[in-house]
Amino acid sequence: MIRRVTFRPGAFWAVLLTASLAGPYALASESSDELVRQARAHEAANEDDLAARRYTEALTIDALSSAAWLGLAELRMRTGDAREAERVYTAALARLPLLTAALKGRAHARWASGLHTEAERDLAAFADASGDASAYRELASWFGSDGRAPAQLATWRRLLAAESPSEAVPSEARRMVRALIVIVGSADPACSPIDPSPTRVALSRICTQPPVRSEAAISRPPSRTLQRRSPLPARRLPAYRRTRG
Repeated sequence: MIRRVTFRPGAFWAVLLTASLAGPYALASESSDELVRQARAHEAANEDDLAARRYTEALTIDALSSAAWLGLAELRMRTGDAREAERVYTAALARLPLLTAALKGRAHARWASGLHTEAERDLAAFADASGDASAYRELASWFGSDGRAPAQLATWRRLLAAESPSEAVPSEARRMVRALIVIVGSADPACSPIDPSPTRVALSRICTQPPVRSEAAISRPPSRTLQRRSPLPARRLPAYRRTRG
């Protein structure tokens, strides 16, 4: 039995259009990957200039090549040009916002350039997005080197609250949290009132502690002025007689 095949012109042209669009992109991706492989080979041979040129050519062909962006930025970092590496990572994130490896790399580039606040912000975003325990540790060490003990304590608490397949990470986090609580003291927002003024602290202690009476006050009889007096007997008022004029 022979089945008749129905020819649909719309489906034919859709398939043809998809193939025509995918073909050049596939060829560009293959060419870009080949240039990235050549760039890595030049890096292994300590030919940094040629490697940077190959990475740039790969990005010219395919601007969405994550391997080319990361390779070029890492090359700039390895050669000591942290500012240029930061610009490359920023350009990569503008085209590939979900490339978390570029976020981590830019954090290291900014830290090397002395932009500590921006670097800590990038590394915190990478740690939250990836859940990488080593990123949280590194971020805590950055806060410690900057003398920001409360932020360091908060980072270790975030690591403690995160799920970890190993018991070593929560154990280390608990140990660091206990030590930093002692160092931070009243600057810890989790252990201190919102407004740590002496007046508010004193009032809170007075309100939370029950009153304490001394033994002399307990054995002393109440004063006469405080005793309740019996009410005076009501006086009768003379009846008011109305007189006629």
